[in-house]
Amino acid sequence: MSATGTLERMLQAINSHDIDAMVGCFADNYRCEIPLHPSRSFVGNDHVRKNWTGLFTRVPDIKARVLRSVEDADTVWSEWDMTGTTTEGVDFRTGGVAILGVEDDRVAWARFYLDPIDVDASGRTP
Repeated sequence: MSATGTLERMLQAINSHDIDAMVGCFADNYRCEIPLHPSRSFVGNDHVRKNWTGLFTRVPDIKARVLRSVEDADTVWSEWDMTGTTTEGVDFRTGGVAILGVEDDRVAWARFYLDPIDVDASGRTP
């Protein structure tokens, strides 16, 4: 499978809210780097399960789109947009870039530049 194929599998897992499929997209020793928030970086797909279980619970209708992507050998650069409504009724929207390194059809490492998109005073995204 290509790096883009792994990206598409990840997108499908998010949109179907399938936590096992989502975790299966990542290597056991997956390395996540979040350069803009280094304290949030981690190692291991057990943390992927924890993060996405929380997100699927908090934003039960979350939908993700990959706006653009480009593959370079075993690396895929992708621009994301994720939307939904939190259980508190607040619009949720996150966007940005993720760079994924793929080995054996699983994400081995990533650099995430994703952040919430500002909402207005009513809790709505512009």
